[in-house]
Amino acid sequence: MKTKFTLFLVFLCVYLFLAGCQGSEQKASKKPQEKAKVSHATQKPGYIYGKVKETMNGGGYTYLLLDFDGKSSWVAVPPMNVKVGDEVMLYPGQVMKNFHSKSLNRTFETIVFSQGPVSPPSSETKASNPSEMAVKAHSSSSRIAKKAVKVEPATGPGAITVAMAYEKAKELDGKKVVLKAVVVKVSKNILGKNWVHCQDGTGSESGKNFDITVTTKAAPAVGDTVLVKGILSKDKDIGAGYFYPVIIEDAEVKTLKK
Repeated sequence: MKTKFTLFLVFLCVYLFLAGCQGSEQKASKKPQEKAKVSHATQKPGYIYGKVKETMNGGGYTYLLLDFDGKSSWVAVPPMNVKVGDEVMLYPGQVMKNFHSKSLNRTFETIVFSQGPVSPPSSETKASNPSEMAVKAHSSSSRIAKKAVKVEPATGPGAITVAMAYEKAKELDGKKVVLKAVVVKVSKNILGKNWVHCQDGTGSESGKNFDITVTTKAAPAVGDTVLVKGILSKDKDIGAGYFYPVIIEDAEVKTLKK
């Protein structure tokens, strides 16, 4: 009798252990915070925003690879109709590391489980307040290579170089600046603006002070030499993983003749 009871307890323990390890994609959808590999890093309230680069369905989810200003992130949401090229704004969710989708037979190094879109997906979807979006910060300039460019600096009141923007960021925060630089990258129609990376040959890769992002309604082309006039902001966190030590916002960008 004692032997049978002992075997029963062993069987019960094994059963409970296996049941606890049997995480399914459906369970993650309802309560992703209960998964063992959930990242509990502090997150700010807000939305996830981006343009759909890739999408697939499986296991009761729609998987979206979103791109914002050149950075890509995977997000899983309840089934939704969406296509490549759509811009979507999603509710924030739980970040999961090394999540394996059985239905897709694929492991995602990092993925966010969101409850779904804030508004219906549309190529015209815009965010009126980008500062409300947030996940975690990163340096934007570290993703852009330093180009072999050299530009005569701007002159007059508020004139700066790219390196000066970083060196004097605290002093220049909230002030109007003037910068002459070369456009090295453009991301169009994101959050209702064009995001332009500019360099003028100053700064260094090691110092991460050689590239500055400018938001504007203008649409310069890569390779254009431009005159930028806008407000410089220091330590700008616009969310969706984008933190800028310095950024020039809502700028007037004029393409100069070569």
